[in-house]
Amino acid sequence: MIRTGKASALIALCCAVAGAGLAGCDEGVQHNPGAEAILEDDDLFTGTKKFDVEGRSVNVSCSGVAVPGRPVVVLLHGGGDGLDKMAGLQQTLSEKGRTCSYDRLGAGASDQPGGPQTFEDSGKVLTGVLDRVSVGEPVVLAGHSLGGLISARYAPAHQDRVAGLVLLDTTSPTQTADLEREIPANATGPAAELRDQSLAVFRGENPEQLVIPDGEVASAGDIPVEVIQHGKQYLAAVPEYGPGLEQAWSDGQQKWLALSAHGERSTAANSEHYIYLDEPDVAVQAIDRVVEHAGDPLFPR
Repeated sequence: MIRTGKASALIALCCAVAGAGLAGCDEGVQHNPGAEAILEDDDLFTGTKKFDVEGRSVNVSCSGVAVPGRPVVVLLHGGGDGLDKMAGLQQTLSEKGRTCSYDRLGAGASDQPGGPQTFEDSGKVLTGVLDRVSVGEPVVLAGHSLGGLISARYAPAHQDRVAGLVLLDTTSPTQTADLEREIPANATGPAAELRDQSLAVFRGENPEQLVIPDGEVASAGDIPVEVIQHGKQYLAAVPEYGPGLEQAWSDGQQKWLALSAHGERSTAANSEHYIYLDEPDVAVQAIDRVVEHAGDPLFPR
């Protein structure tokens, strides 16, 4: 994974960086001792397991016990990462209920994609994963960066599958337009490099070969949605154009609130892009709130 100062901004903006495949989560898991499992089924596994989805092998990790009335949480990693990056978050969440994650095609221990992918393709893989881990009920999707973008694009078309969303510093729905507006084509130096590399990633030059077009935000129904953005303005370090990039990122977070009338936006004051690593309690508490509301029959729909 790229680790230079300039690339930290690139990771945030393009959300898919060149990198080697990452290992899966530790198979050791803990269970909620007071939880009652809903089903006794071979698919309610713990640890990591590979499934065939759309003719490709997808690496899935689950931990914790399915609790009646509590939606399963499914975590989606950012671009250039794998499910192992979210292992600590998964372990913490699994103390209260079943929590799963998976490597998308081209990431971690899952197969490579057969060619360029669209959001429809990534959605088919996500559906295949949910078929295996969701115990037949809608889930809460919690996605970071590109994982949040995929979650937010998936939910409106699959309202029977998604009970709530947590978007952790998620890529803007208009990321290409944002970047082209804030960094002009005649820019030079680090900003020009950032612009060119990011636009290439959006065109599909990333490990997942996912083409990432701009689009309108569609309604996902009246589900609970929490949008959390970074508070440490590290994008401002991009010479000349940094403040504009930070404002565009913030504006992009605001746009995601159109997903639901029950959307809340907040800032993780002490976090850069990886909120769930910089301030894990912020991520855990947001997911717990959405899970609670999603599982509450009295929550206004």
